Amino acid sequence: MKPEVRPNAEAWLEYFNELGISPFYMDRSISAGSSAEQITSTSAASPRASNSAPAYTPATIAAMRAKLQSSATPSPPPSPVTKSASLFESGQRIENDSLARISEDIGDCKRCRLCQQRNKIVFGSGNPHAQLVFVGEGPGRDEDIQGLPFVGRAGKLLTQMIEAMGLKREDVYICNVVKCRPPENRAPEPDEMETCSPFLFRQLAVIQPKAIVCLGAIAFQALYGAKQSISRLRGQWLEFRGIPMMGTYHPAYLLRNPNAKGDVWEDLKKVMAHLGLKVPAKS
Repeated sequence: MKPEVRPNAEAWLEYFNELGISPFYMDRSISAGSSAEQITSTSAASPRASNSAPAYTPATIAAMRAKLQSSATPSPPPSPVTKSASLFESGQRIENDSLARISEDIGDCKRCRLCQQRNKIVFGSGNPHAQLVFVGEGPGRDEDIQGLPFVGRAGKLLTQMIEAMGLKREDVYICNVVKCRPPENRAPEPDEMETCSPFLFRQLAVIQPKAIVCLGAIAFQALYGAKQSISRLRGQWLEFRGIPMMGTYHPAYLLRNPNAKGDVWEDLKKVMAHLGLKVPAKS
C-alpha cells in the first residue's frame, strides 16, 4: 500500500468498525481469519476500488463522524415480536365459547381438500359436559352419510366398549381430528390435520373433560404433538393442555386384530379408575 493511501484507508476501517458495518465491504471469499491490513491491501489493489474510493483525509472523516453523532436521533426500542395467533389460540380467547359456536365457525368448510368429496361434516356428538371424550382420526363412509361419528362397524364396537365401562354413548362425547371423510378412508394428511384440529382443540377446551381417550395413532399424534407409536405409549397417562389423556387402539384395528381387545380393555379399566367408575373384578 502506498504511504499516502494508508492513513485514509485506516481511517475508513476504523469508522466502519465503530458503526458496526465493516463486513459489508469485505469480499465473501476472504476467510474470517484475514487481517484488516490484508483486506485493505486487496481492496486497494483493485482498480475499481482505487479509482472510485473517495479521497477523504482522516480529519475530514473525523468531522463527518462528529456531525453524524450530534444529529443522530436515538432509535426507539424494538417492538416486541407478536406471534401470529393460530385458530386454537384465538379460540382460547373467545369468551363464552360453545360447541354450537364452534360448529357455526366451521360452517360449510372449504379450508382444505377434504371438502371436495365429502357428503356431510361430522362435527361430533354426545354429552357437552362429558367427563370422558373419545377422539378418533376422521369419519368413514357411514359417518359421512349420516353426519355422526362412529356409527359404522367400528362405531358399534366403540359403543360396546363404552357400555362395558358402565356408561352409555349419551354419557360421553365422541369426535374426530378431521371433520370430513378422507377419500377411500385414507389417513388424514398433515396439512389437513393442521387445518382442522384447532376446531377439535376448541371442542376439548369447551367440554373440559376429566379424561381424553385417543383412538389410534392419528388422534394420539394430533393431541400429543409428535409421531409416536401407539403400541409403545398406549395405556400411559399423558396430558393435553392440562387434561389427562390416554391412547389406545382404534376400534377399526380391533376388528382386524381381535387379540388386541384385551390390551384395550386394560387401558379402559385405567380410565374407569381415574373417573371413579367401578372396575369389574377379575373373573
